[in-house]
Amino acid sequence: MAKIPQTRNKLGVVTGGSFVKGLNARLDQSVEDIRVGKFVVIRGVKHEFFSMVTDIVLEATNQKILIDPPEGDAFVHEVLAGTATYGTITLTPRLMLPATLEETLQPVRTIPSHFSSLYEASEDDFTLVFGQEGPTSFEIGRPLDMEVPVRINLERFVERSNGVFGKSGTGKSFLTRLLLCGTIAANTASNLVFDMHSEYGWGATAESGTSVKGLRQLFGSEVRVYTLFHPHSTRRRSGVDGELVIGLNQVEVEDVVPLQDELNLSSTATESSHLLADRFRERWLTTLLDMDSEAMKEFAEANGAHAGSLSALRRKLLQVKRLGFVQDHADFSMVDGMIAKLEQGQHVVLDFGGYDSALAYMLVANILTRRIHRRWEQQTHTYQDSGNVADKPRQLMITIEEAHKFLNPTTARQTIFGTIAREMRKYGVTLLVVDQRPSSIDSEVMSQLGTRITALLNDERDIDAVFAGVSGSSGLKAVLATLDTRQQALVLGHAVPMAVVVRTRPYDEAFYRAIGGGRNHRQLREDEGSIDDLFA
Repeated sequence: MAKIPQTRNKLGVVTGGSFVKGLNARLDQSVEDIRVGKFVVIRGVKHEFFSMVTDIVLEATNQKILIDPPEGDAFVHEVLAGTATYGTITLTPRLMLPATLEETLQPVRTIPSHFSSLYEASEDDFTLVFGQEGPTSFEIGRPLDMEVPVRINLERFVERSNGVFGKSGTGKSFLTRLLLCGTIAANTASNLVFDMHSEYGWGATAESGTSVKGLRQLFGSEVRVYTLFHPHSTRRRSGVDGELVIGLNQVEVEDVVPLQDELNLSSTATESSHLLADRFRERWLTTLLDMDSEAMKEFAEANGAHAGSLSALRRKLLQVKRLGFVQDHADFSMVDGMIAKLEQGQHVVLDFGGYDSALAYMLVANILTRRIHRRWEQQTHTYQDSGNVADKPRQLMITIEEAHKFLNPTTARQTIFGTIAREMRKYGVTLLVVDQRPSSIDSEVMSQLGTRITALLNDERDIDAVFAGVSGSSGLKAVLATLDTRQQALVLGHAVPMAVVVRTRPYDEAFYRAIGGGRNHRQLREDEGSIDDLFA
């Protein structure tokens, strides 16, 4: 059997350590040539270990040298370096490399012996670990110190819910665009994107001031862009596939629960809403908003409610009725049309346009996702009963920003998004949650996220939340703390064989060409009308 190529640069030798706390290695070179997050290979007697550097330490054979250091004498420094003074690194073995091309990667169950040689990981090693280029093997970025692709498995990515985290300005939206482009190009799932800030459908402006293409420009009619109806909008909507209207008859009690913080609802609001829904069914909200004080008093006396609570609930839910896209009654034809596109393998971006409030975003996202989940659940049961592959629902990934508003500990157990996160792939619907405060997301939901892609975070609570349930997280936390504020991320979880820090792939003309979706203005004008006229 053919041996795997071994072209590596030696860095040092293993001098100690443990399986739980990691290994220690003495360096043969300057510590300044090593950085936290670097990947190395330890060549043991029987196995090779693909490992990550998690710490760097300065050591000395004699502590007297450190008590009275030879200041300013470069010659003495050079004489001492590597003999009396030296550097060590802490390593965490992540995988055991196969001895031959015919074997597979193995989880680490042992450690190498004393004085095992330590080598810089080669391009061959990275290809072996992160896979070769393929239809569902997508390049997310490259290691910090090498020019070799790091790829994620898109089929494994979409089958579980995932998270993109990072503080404001670290490039979460660009990371999300990369992932969406990958799943669309590979055809691994349909995508529903709740586009709160108009960043994904059509072109957007990067923080550098340059324009970047949206999903519709890259993939044409494969991506459908809808927007919310605005009664006073003067925008020309020739490039929009439809305007969504929400009826008060479509709002269920479960859609009110996540709005507690936005509307400052009391703890009795949910109970009062349920009493109304039990009595008036789908007309519960319309009836409440039409009630006067006498009607509320009469209802309260007849149903064991509190008239004051009903009055407060009515006053606060009037904010829902004032939203421009909300009408007294609407059918589900537009929503059902969007669902049909998703079932057919197309992708839908709902652009919130001028509605940048969390109230509008959360209300619409809940109503649409709840109906979609019911549809996918029904299809799954049909498929289970028939066994016919044609009845199997298409994999669907729903992208939500400001995810903690839907998935905080108070509401996660009561909302459809919490249900989807917990059920994972049971019904073929998963989430891509995008957030800058992962600590505000329910811990049970965080534990269900298959893959986590994390840019720089500063808050200790957010960092702890990202690594909840991850073995060897102490070393990874140190790695995360060293990330730059832009275009760097730590990727770990179900879609990658091991945690890895990458320079994220640039979202530029080269990416457009590589993804196979770059379309010029003439093509876009012929197919969809002028993008320049879209928001004139």
